[in-house]
Amino acid sequence: MVYFLIFAAVILRFLPHWPNFAPITALAIFGGVYLKDKRMAIVLPLAAMAVSDFFIGFDSWQWRAVVYGSFALSGLIGLWIRNRKSVGTVFGGTVLASVAFYLITNFAFFYSPAMYSHDLNGIVASYINALPFFRNTLVGDLFYVGAMCGVYEVVRLLVKKPAIIRPGN
Repeated sequence: MVYFLIFAAVILRFLPHWPNFAPITALAIFGGVYLKDKRMAIVLPLAAMAVSDFFIGFDSWQWRAVVYGSFALSGLIGLWIRNRKSVGTVFGGTVLASVAFYLITNFAFFYSPAMYSHDLNGIVASYINALPFFRNTLVGDLFYVGAMCGVYEVVRLLVKKPAIIRPGN
């Protein structure tokens, strides 16, 4: 299942989609909430990013570190949700992960020497210019988390399986 999730996320990054409408945060949250091996909350999104970036292309290691670190934080949010799982915590955790990604990555963009001035106007411009991307991130994260967690919960209820995925399930 882990390999399938990584493969699916990689394929979805290659299909036409709105900018930032991707399943990577959903992988992190799903991994944190449902997979027995808690490390998968970090490994799943980073593996999907690394494989797809291998084909799409890498930019600077500094920028990749910021983006990958933001996805790792999403995995930690998924782990926090694990013992508090409800529709509200999954929804709230997804919104928190989207907002964190927006704040972290756009603050890093602010420091790009060619993009924005290094003052209050520059940081404000960075965040304002990224609002359309944030909208897509939020909608994509809510869609993919809802789809992944929703499908898993429906299947789990239909087959009466435990809520944590263990090898052999």
